[in-house]
Amino acid sequence: MQFSEVIGQQKPAEVLRNMARGQRTPHALLLLGPEGSGNLSLALAFTQYILCENRSETDACGQCAPCSKMQKLIHPDVHFSYPTIGSKVTSEQFLPQWRTAITETPYLNINDWLQLIGAENKQGNITKEECVSIIRKLSLKTFESTYKVLIMWLPEYLGKEGNRLLKMIEEPPENTIFLLVAENQNLILNTILSRCQLVNVHGLSDNEIVTGLVENNGLDQNTAQNVAFLANGNYNEALQLSSNKDNDHAKLFLEWMRITYRGNPIQMVPWVEKVAKQGRENQKHFLSYALHFLREFTVLKVVGGTRVRLQDEELKTATNMAKVLELDQVEQLSKLFSDCIFAVMRNANPKVLFLDASIQMHKIIKKKLSETYQGLKPENIL
Repeated sequence: MQFSEVIGQQKPAEVLRNMARGQRTPHALLLLGPEGSGNLSLALAFTQYILCENRSETDACGQCAPCSKMQKLIHPDVHFSYPTIGSKVTSEQFLPQWRTAITETPYLNINDWLQLIGAENKQGNITKEECVSIIRKLSLKTFESTYKVLIMWLPEYLGKEGNRLLKMIEEPPENTIFLLVAENQNLILNTILSRCQLVNVHGLSDNEIVTGLVENNGLDQNTAQNVAFLANGNYNEALQLSSNKDNDHAKLFLEWMRITYRGNPIQMVPWVEKVAKQGRENQKHFLSYALHFLREFTVLKVVGGTRVRLQDEELKTATNMAKVLELDQVEQLSKLFSDCIFAVMRNANPKVLFLDASIQMHKIIKKKLSETYQGLKPENIL
């Protein structure tokens, strides 16, 4: 990938180019940005730039042998590490799927990736065996280029295993570069953070997403603007919205709200069983969407709906809810969903978890609604 293919992110791209041009590239870089911001794209473009044999002031040539190999993700001096499934697996076992996924879009999120490799009910991790493999590969001499590069996507999934890499990151072999591509700084070991130079990557602007959708995906300007508004700086979300306007998480969440308002166990149980079959990563993604909805609902409640990033059906529901749901209830729901995410990560029984959450939601929602709208059908509120 070349810098010209990266959507937006001109400032961090220039920071990276200046490092390469001045031969001041740190041995460990942390590209920190939210999901869909393009930090992985920047890591790929930067790697191709430093390996290119005929680079210009602004970009790799795209024609030389190293560029050709990087574009196919087969350069022998570039290694990839990413979350996988299983206790004793390494990234190499999923390399064909990784190349396919990144070639299609380097803006994918962790849920997309784990479902692609068949995670189902399993959670992703970067294993001890992977760390040992990284140390072994980076200890070898380079095959073709001056530099050896490790691109690690989502070092948050290292956990305590990251301690195995500390010495390698602090004192790497000559001309070895670590590129850590992260989304959540709080989940990375402080001992790793202290050894990396931070490059901040911000969420994309609406205009940048519009440009990317129009030029790369052939959307018309009006459709691209609507999608960009809903995507909230996340290009991966924009791609999903543009290819499928119906948001499954949105439908599932609105269904959940209606069912929990009614409080009918006969309706709750089939919904819970459906969600329980989706696998832990999908469950976490769904609950993250629920928190997103509540954030946007709060904006609607406080300042009105001029810049609320919700689709039409979601906005209609949120507008009706705003008449009767108070901010203290929203706070309670947010805490409940956050606790559910934590419980999913701790391998809680999904049927018990979501049934209990549904009952708690009913109590939280019904508290005010029953006082103000007794007897009103839930369809007229939610």
